[in-house]
Amino acid sequence: METDRLIIDEIRETDKEAYFTSISHDKKVLETFICTYADSLEEFDFNKYLGRDDLYAIRLKDSEELIGIILYFDEESGVCEIGYGIGSEYWGHGYATEAAKRFIRFLHEEKGIKKVTASFFTGNDASKHVMEKCGMTYDHFVENELTYLGKERDLTYFSVNL
Repeated sequence: METDRLIIDEIRETDKEAYFTSISHDKKVLETFICTYADSLEEFDFNKYLGRDDLYAIRLKDSEELIGIILYFDEESGVCEIGYGIGSEYWGHGYATEAAKRFIRFLHEEKGIKKVTASFFTGNDASKHVMEKCGMTYDHFVENELTYLGKERDLTYFSVNL
């Protein structure tokens, strides 16, 4: 998949360091995106991300450098949820919106998905804005849905019918 500035494709063995830097070791990202923190590149279990058909790299088109990831899950009866994480170094450039719009189109056209949902931790207005720019609207709210990083987290869900 491509956009004007991005390529969305499989996770490669050569992505280990970029994935570690932009996602698994970036504490700002981990405040907004559920992922296991890795303290060092040596202890980072990267193999679990390889060969998956539900997880994709978000790359800058000009360098093919991985700057984030996007995935879909809980696919059932034409409905799925998506999640995305962009390295904090790349925040504020519209990459998450650009990737999510293209990914939603892929899910509809290639996977036959009819409804896409996404959620964000209460207070994560940047992710809420990404969802709104993708045509998603408020769906529902769940108080204390999960414990993450030692805190009870509320999640707000948005969705779009395709």
